[in-house]
Amino acid sequence: MAWSYRKRIKIVPGVHLNFSKRGISTSIGLRGASLNFSSSGTRLNTSVLGFSNSYQISGSSSSRSPQPQNQPLPVPDYHRNLSDNIFSADIHEITSQDMSGIKESILVAQRQKIELETDLKKIKKALSFSKTKKIASYILIYGLINKKVVQTINQDINAQKEAIIETKIVIDNSAINIDVQFDDPTKRKYERFYNAFKNLCTSHRIWDITGAHFQDRVAARSNASTLVNRRETKLGLKSLPIIKSNYEALYFQNINGADLYFYPTFVIMYTNNQNFAIIGLDELNLMTTSVSFTETSSVPRDSKIIRKTWAKVNKNGTPDKRFKNNYQIPVVQYGRIHLSTSTGVNEEYQMSNFEFTKEFGDAFQEYKNLCRAIEMTN
Repeated sequence: MAWSYRKRIKIVPGVHLNFSKRGISTSIGLRGASLNFSSSGTRLNTSVLGFSNSYQISGSSSSRSPQPQNQPLPVPDYHRNLSDNIFSADIHEITSQDMSGIKESILVAQRQKIELETDLKKIKKALSFSKTKKIASYILIYGLINKKVVQTINQDINAQKEAIIETKIVIDNSAINIDVQFDDPTKRKYERFYNAFKNLCTSHRIWDITGAHFQDRVAARSNASTLVNRRETKLGLKSLPIIKSNYEALYFQNINGADLYFYPTFVIMYTNNQNFAIIGLDELNLMTTSVSFTETSSVPRDSKIIRKTWAKVNKNGTPDKRFKNNYQIPVVQYGRIHLSTSTGVNEEYQMSNFEFTKEFGDAFQEYKNLCRAIEMTN
């Protein structure tokens, strides 16, 4: 029984998958895996079996029209229709055109993993049959008479055991290996963005805003003109099993949709190995603002109370004396992060620490602007 592995699979021109005992990797740069920023833009560089190739994913490319550096991408304004929930479009519609090659390479790697798992079952079944055949040869005596029969069975058993070990290694390492290489200025900007995210993670309270709508302040006798639906969520450093990188992903848990994973050159919205989208970082709008929030729950320890209002309030801000036991409630300054793309991303988060929110937004914009400036130099 012979077993073989596909060594190289073409995804798009200049992008391949490489299969070996170490696992599955994309042909993207150093040792088969790197993304490089340079004056010529962002490139996927390949080097497999002595053959080198390169695939332009941004910068000077006839297939991509340059975008003015200071021109923002369209930002959906949910305040125009606050009766709707806040969520992104279908996951299969969100992937950026420039990222389709990387997405396809991940899907191929996953398909290969499934095929290898099927092969592993077949090898184990064949090994079990070989062991049974060896035992039967002794029981039926012919294995004792003809020594070559047992030798041949032993060779099959050893080959099958080795194939099982090698297949398990490949399955365990079935992920796209991406090593990101920066020039010094870009690395410094990214490290500032990375550290700002770690600070953001320390916010006492973090919420995913899943919906919002206007309310009539006069009818409700309230200081708040907008009501939001929010649920506590998590941020952190958490990489995906389908991608191995020299940089950890910046993770945003998404309560009502696919979670977000920020890598240095793209963002993955991930539900499972077959349902995910990849968005180029240059296509993502990340807007941070200050929010004055009438807090009816406990005030987070890292938030600032900017003023106080009343549970039932008149239009001019004075307490409505028609309500007995009317009490004061704090108005707190929070940070807001709104994520959007022209392909349908629409997510919003609220942070108890406004300063860390602003720092994160500024660091992201500086890093994004530098990456875009590199592209525009061509």
